[in-house]
Amino acid sequence: MTATVAADRLACWAVGGVGAVTAGADLAAHLAGPLQAAGGLRPFDVVIVTHKIVSKAEGRLVELGAVEPSPEALRLAGDVGQDPRLVEVILAETRRVVRAVPGLLVTETHQGLVCANAGVDRSNVGGGGLVTLLPEDPDASARRLRQGWLPLAGGGPLGVVVTDTFGRPFRDGGVNVAIGVAGMPAMSDHRGIQDPYGYELRVSTLATADEIAGMGELVMGKVDGRPLAVVRGLSWDDGDRDAQTGAARLQRNPDRDVFRW
Repeated sequence: MTATVAADRLACWAVGGVGAVTAGADLAAHLAGPLQAAGGLRPFDVVIVTHKIVSKAEGRLVELGAVEPSPEALRLAGDVGQDPRLVEVILAETRRVVRAVPGLLVTETHQGLVCANAGVDRSNVGGGGLVTLLPEDPDASARRLRQGWLPLAGGGPLGVVVTDTFGRPFRDGGVNVAIGVAGMPAMSDHRGIQDPYGYELRVSTLATADEIAGMGELVMGKVDGRPLAVVRGLSWDDGDRDAQTGAARLQRNPDRDVFRW
């Protein structure tokens, strides 16, 4: 069993004063001051970071004006009604095109994430023709941030969740989800536990990191300039090996994914 356990109550707050993040910045150091000013960190805190500032620090930016669309991008752009240069960038980040219909391009990224436009985004970038890409390895990004912030939390335990907003099958509206996780279990596995009536749970696994990501978006907002949040009140077994598996554990095996069938 791997479980992230809540206390009687949770606290969650956004962190402001982050300022501009530029390519090559030491993001952990850049954000340490705002984290301290917002109350600091304690053991078992979880820091939620929107991928946009991670991508900026890692230089995952593309200027559309410098992109030359391929014949495949031109064809696909006509099908979905998007800028061919943007489609070319999306294809470069794509392992597989899942669905292409007017107004919608869903792909599977090289990281294994299934989302709109391979996560390529024009919002909150700074204007002009710039777009951001997802971090190349979001779990590695989360691990680096955690390592930089461990001293702020007295050596930990400390969780870090890197997030993006995804749509969902059969549900309108997007939800913040975890694309990178470090220092804590991405999932809580309750199989084998008995409920209050003695029934043994058999399939109860919760995407805890996604639930934490959604909580963060409620306080960070989408256009409020607060790309960072802290959750306090959780606990987990810090020695559990599953705590080191990152967000990759949240990716469903294609053989068990009814939407791919």
